[in-house]
Amino acid sequence: MLAYAVGKAFNGVVIDVVGGRRMFLAGMAGSIVATLAFATTGSVSAFVALWALNRFIQSMGWSALVKVAAHWYEPRRYGRVMAMLSLSFLFGDGLGRLWLGSLVARGVGWRTIFVAAAATLAVVAAVCARVLHESPRDLGLPEPPVSARNVFAGDGGESRAAGVADVLAPYLRSPAFWLVCLVSLGLTLVREAFNAWTPTYLVEVYGLTVGDAAQKSSLFPLVGGVSVLCVGAWSDRARHRLALAVPLLCTGAAALVAIASGTVMHSERLGLVLLGAVAFFVIGPYSLLAGAIAVDLGGRRGSATAAGLIDTAGYLGAVASGVVVGSLAEHQGWAVAFRLLAVVTVVSAGACAVCWLERRGAELRAVAGAGSHVHAR
Repeated sequence: MLAYAVGKAFNGVVIDVVGGRRMFLAGMAGSIVATLAFATTGSVSAFVALWALNRFIQSMGWSALVKVAAHWYEPRRYGRVMAMLSLSFLFGDGLGRLWLGSLVARGVGWRTIFVAAAATLAVVAAVCARVLHESPRDLGLPEPPVSARNVFAGDGGESRAAGVADVLAPYLRSPAFWLVCLVSLGLTLVREAFNAWTPTYLVEVYGLTVGDAAQKSSLFPLVGGVSVLCVGAWSDRARHRLALAVPLLCTGAAALVAIASGTVMHSERLGLVLLGAVAFFVIGPYSLLAGAIAVDLGGRRGSATAAGLIDTAGYLGAVASGVVVGSLAEHQGWAVAFRLLAVVTVVSAGACAVCWLERRGAELRAVAGAGSHVHAR
């Protein structure tokens, strides 16, 4: 997880300097090699090193996709486009488990499983190398405009950053960007807590078998995928994407409080309904952060850096979720753990509200400044 988080920050900057398509293909090629190497080694130290290396390489993927998307789509479509791309880590994960799981069920050995995974990615990489283009300009077409809210102002439409300082400095000066990182930390903590602990919760609270709990826990990513599509489309119609997130997150926090109640812990059906509600009201806003909002903030010039840094903040929250939530559930009970997640969600909603107000204030000041300039002339 740490290698992935570090890779998100480092590779995001590199992608904005080098280019999205090139790094996307390089990431897939590197992951194929690391996965094949994993299948051929036999020592624990080599396993750990190759696993960490592979996670670092894989961290190129999302930021590179964001960079490419920033060249192809206009701001009023960012939400829908990035929602569709976000399904790669929701539905794509499920498809990968089904494919590799079917091989395991047939008695295929673990080394062959990793070879099959590498071969599958090689097919995907070959298709992408053939059909993926960095920009409409590669086909003789014009590039669309970028969001006027990007932190680079008039330079946001440029395809490449000149260097590290060039791409990082505007983010370091942007209060809105830091607030988005805070929201990412909180919502990733909530998301990863459910990803990691939902099967255990269902077994301990409702007495399900491990297999039944694993199947029913798939409700969370399934409903989350539906939420990503809905919220992405809604955000394209909203004046400010984070303004839309505030009521959704507050409703999600209410569902978390309800899960913590004693009544819910005696009703499996109600518990599953509320788990689905949390997924719907939290995962959609979460998906906006390193997707549509990253492209809003970065334009073409710095969208990969925005996505990488926002995700890095999020995965720091993911590390905390594994330690803090698990410890609370073990020593103080699930009710306390869910109340903590509710508090984190409310704080994230508050940060969204502050960010929305800050951006709105900046826009009003810009309009007032433009009016004063016209009046002076």
